[in-house]
This record gives sequence, structure tokens and C-alpha cells, in this order.
Amino acid sequence: MQLHHLIPIHKNRTQRRVGRGGKRGTFSGRGTKGQKARAGAKFFPAEREILKKIPKLRGYRFKSFRSKPAVVNLKDIEKVFKSGDTVTPDALLNAGLVRRNHGKIPAVKVLGTGELKKKITFKDVVFSKSAMRKVA
Repeated sequence: MQLHHLIPIHKNRTQRRVGRGGKRGTFSGRGTKGQKARAGAKFFPAEREILKKIPKLRGYRFKSFRSKPAVVNLKDIEKVFKSGDTVTPDALLNAGLVRRNHGKIPAVKVLGTGELKKKITFKDVVFSKSAMRKVA
């Protein structure tokens, strides 16, 4: 006798396929009813719950589109420029006291920190109140 001559006494029972739609079965291992039983059911992820609890920034916020002037102190002008020089935005850019803003030479405001003992001419710059007192 060889293996291919053996015949089983009882036939194998085929397992019932359940939950395949139509009339073929029950609930496909999902139990009955409820959100978890439905197709495409999604529960909130934990991160989303945390995000919902964080306070949100509400209301209107206006960000000014005007560019602010570059600021230079009197003490820096005193160090860099000689007596009789003219201080302009271009001269301040060349001296390295201001930087270009989006490729353009910025408007310049002179602040009153420090003392100015040299005779210097200013052109195309704006002064703060304290700087105006010290220069005039």
C-alpha cells in the first residue's frame, strides 16, 4: 500500500464563509450595529483631541505692510564718519551701518544714543526727538 492509495473515511468539512455580503453570512466579525460595524468608520486620532483643546487665536490681526526704517545711533555715526562728511542712507549703507531691505536702500532714522561732537551734515534721514536735540 502506498500514500496515494489511502482514502479518508470522513470527508473534510469546509468552513462557512461569513460576512461576505448578500445572503452568505452574518456580521463579518464586527458584531452588530454601531460605528465600528460600519464600512469606512473612523475614530478621532488622539492628536486631534489634543488639538481641539488648545485655545485658538481668534479675531482680526493686521500686519502692517509698511517697512520700518533702519535705525542708527549717534555714537555709531560719531565712530565711522569724519568731521565735514555728509550722512545719507547710501553713505550709511557703504559704511556698513544699515543693510539693504529686499534689495533696496532703506529709509533711515537716527536715534539719540551717544554724543555727536563732529560737524556732520545729514541728508534724507529722520531724527528721533532726543537725536534732534543733540544735533541741533
